Amino acid sequence: MKKDNAKIAVLIPCYNESLTIEKVIKDYQQVLPEADIYVYDNNSTDHTDEIARKAGAIVRYEYRQGKGNVIHKMFREIDADCYLMIDGDDTYPKENAREMCDLILDGKADMVIGDRLSSTYFQENKRPFHNFGNRIVRYAINQLFDNHIKDIMTGYRAFSYEFVKGFPVLSKGFEIETEMTIHAVDKNYKLVEIPVNYRDRPKGSVSKLNTYKDGFKVLKTIANLFKEYKPGIFFGLIAALFLFVSLILGVPVFIEYFDTGLVPRFPSLIVSGIFLVISLLLWIAGIILDVIVTKHRQLYEIMMNQLPKRK
Repeated sequence: MKKDNAKIAVLIPCYNESLTIEKVIKDYQQVLPEADIYVYDNNSTDHTDEIARKAGAIVRYEYRQGKGNVIHKMFREIDADCYLMIDGDDTYPKENAREMCDLILDGKADMVIGDRLSSTYFQENKRPFHNFGNRIVRYAINQLFDNHIKDIMTGYRAFSYEFVKGFPVLSKGFEIETEMTIHAVDKNYKLVEIPVNYRDRPKGSVSKLNTYKDGFKVLKTIANLFKEYKPGIFFGLIAALFLFVSLILGVPVFIEYFDTGLVPRFPSLIVSGIFLVISLLLWIAGIILDVIVTKHRQLYEIMMNQLPKRK
């Protein structure tokens, strides 16, 4: 692909970012003058849309509340060779934008991740529970999906056309970045991480992320995606737990039977048998679902091969 003719789309999902949106738009107009800058307003009440329009952005609207809903609409409506997604809160540096886009346009990556956690995030971010949450999410995903991604939840990313058009957006809120990362890992997309200097929100700008409520949603999303992407391991672990309880209850009964020829604890034997049956059913379910997931991966690859290519 000739980069001179490549179409770059800068995507900015926004909800009440009137203090910073003009500066963000101007910054990215400066470093990516050829790009189309899209601001998708998500029911703002502080005239974010008017400010963005005056600054030169293409303003569109998504009335279903939630960042995931906004990303869903962006990805479906916009066609480009490279997509750069940023937040409208002026926390991400413009200096990395060109490098991130070039990695996509040169075919070296399908998703470029702006890694905050390896640079200034823990010093700049004044919310300690956010820092702790990022560490927990990073550890959980890297352990469950056998990867070494440094920043799972960053909102600073660049995407290829193929990734955007093949990504099934299911999340409605801030858990969307986690879903993107797991999808990319599962489908073996080319991922590149580059460290970026994160800066905290300017005074007067308020984060829309609720530490506890949205943190719980993210952890729930990880558990659900682990079940959906790796059902064999997920159900196998639960089956092992039921088997362990079954053995704890059943082994003493059998030992006593072999010693005395009597079974005085029928309730323990019955419960042990029930748990053993549940364990077997879960294990079989995991095998069946694992085969289905493998087949879905094959169908996904066939679908992506049929996706119209950008010229």
